[in-house]
Amino acid sequence: MRLLPALFFFVKTISQEKQIDESHSIGHSMKVLNYASDIYTNSLHEYPEIFNQENVIYTSAILHDMCDKKYINQKEGLTKINDLLQYKMSYLEIKSCKEIMRTMSYSYVKANNFPNNLGHYTTAYHIVREADLLASYDFDRAMMYHMYKTNEDVYKSFENSKTLFNNRVFTYISEDMFKTRYSRGKSLELEKESFNQIQSWEHIMKSYEKNEVL
Repeated sequence: MRLLPALFFFVKTISQEKQIDESHSIGHSMKVLNYASDIYTNSLHEYPEIFNQENVIYTSAILHDMCDKKYINQKEGLTKINDLLQYKMSYLEIKSCKEIMRTMSYSYVKANNFPNNLGHYTTAYHIVREADLLASYDFDRAMMYHMYKTNEDVYKSFENSKTLFNNRVFTYISEDMFKTRYSRGKSLELEKESFNQIQSWEHIMKSYEKNEVL
C-alpha cells in the first residue's frame, strides 16, 4: 500500500481499536495535515532547511494522536508507528517523526519546554506542533471531546470547553507558542472565530432555555 493511504488506514484502524473519538481521529488528522501543509508552504522561503522534509512533517501531522496518552500507551503507539513506517521511510525520518510526535503536545511543552535534539528537523517539529495548536481553536471539537469523555450534557460540555479556552487556548499567543510567521497570523484569525463560536453557542442555549417547557 502506498504511504498516504497506509497512514490514514492506520489512523482508522487504531481509532477503532482504541475507541478514539472523532475529536482526535481521522477528521482531526486531516485538519492538522492541512494546517501543516499551509504552514510549510508559507514558511519555505523563510526556513529553507525544511525543503524535502514534507514526508516527515505530513506523516507526523497525520499520526500524532495515535500515540496520545489519553487513548493509548505512548510506547505502544510509537512501536506501532515504527512498524508501519519501517519500510516506507528512512531510519532518520522515522526517528524524527517519533520524536516530533512524542514531544509536540501542549502539556509536554509546558512541562519540559521544546526539545533540543531534533537538529535539522527543529522547524519541522514546530510546524507540526503549531498545526495541532491551530486545530485546537475549534470550540465545537472541544465540546465533542468533553461529551465523549464524560457523557455529560451539552451545557456542562460548553462550560468545560469555555474554561479550557480561557485557561489554555486563548493563552497560546501570549505564551509565544507560535514560532512561524504564518501561524502567528493565522492564530489571531482563528481566535476571533473561536470567540464567535462561543457566542453562537451562548445564543443557542439561551434560545432553548427561553422556549423550554419545564
